[in-house]
Amino acid sequence: MKLMVFVTLALVACLYSPLAQSTQPMASGPTLQRIDPDKICVTNGVVSTLRDGRLAIETPSSRAIIREVTAQSAEIRFRYLGPSKLSKPLASGELRRQIGLKLRAQDTCNLLYAMWHIEPDSRIAVSIKRNAGKHTHQECDAHGYVNIKPRRSVEMPKIHPGESHALRAELRGNDLTIVADRRVVWEGELGEEISEIDGPVGFRTDNARFEFEYYADRVDSEAKSRKFDESVSPCLSSPGD
Repeated sequence: MKLMVFVTLALVACLYSPLAQSTQPMASGPTLQRIDPDKICVTNGVVSTLRDGRLAIETPSSRAIIREVTAQSAEIRFRYLGPSKLSKPLASGELRRQIGLKLRAQDTCNLLYAMWHIEPDSRIAVSIKRNAGKHTHQECDAHGYVNIKPRRSVEMPKIHPGESHALRAELRGNDLTIVADRRVVWEGELGEEISEIDGPVGFRTDNARFEFEYYADRVDSEAKSRKFDESVSPCLSSPGD
């Protein structure tokens, strides 16, 4: 009897702890569709296609956007293979391994990042890169980043080579929700500045190798008559974001 009471109390404590509440499974969201390789515009690095249709990255950096107008919901389902053979420090000098999603990717100077850091730290980082009037890497370089503090977030586990994970981001108005492995891990408000930029979804990696699939929301119902507009988000090679 005492054992049953102890187990019951332990379960109640677990269910009502802050960590348990903050990592509840995500409510049913939009149905995402797998993006074919020919609809991915790679602007940096090399993204190859495996025999089973999945994508692969071996280069120290990669940047890509989707050649369709979709709602601002995307997911990357990936298997981490370890560090890339060559390394490319970020503009800050930090050697970071990461994978993440791009939303409202107007160009290399104006977009939203939702990144999962693998090394040297393990966390979700959200930032807006905003450089009004600038559109190329030569114009903005690595300037204009603003890190966004979450309204709620959780600690992330360390990712080891060989593990498979999923990262999803949904932007509704100014509110961003990030889901990792079907758990809400980051929520926050981005402010009015995010409404000043617009563009497709995409992805980014740094200093790591992956096999992955990319998913995005269905074509935006308000933009069905529009196709990917390369005058707004050109598919041009760039040294970095």
